[in-house]
Amino acid sequence: MKAQYDFSKMKARRNPYASKLKRSVTMRLSEDVVAYFKAMAKDAGVPYQSLINLYLRDCLAQNRRIQIRWPSAG
Repeated sequence: MKAQYDFSKMKARRNPYASKLKRSVTMRLSEDVVAYFKAMAKDAGVPYQSLINLYLRDCLAQNRRIQIRWPSAG
């Protein structure tokens, strides 16, 4: 490995992965949900945030829609 490199002749180019960068968000999740994903992530050997992202990405790919039925009042 060289002790010094000359980067002055390099041309700038756009990051090809810039469109795939992740965005930091804040979410409030139930303790049991976090514990569930942390346990699964530990077994899989990945960070739990990555596992949650993979799960949500799968929901997106499969076009899953949640059906919520609220109990009627009265």
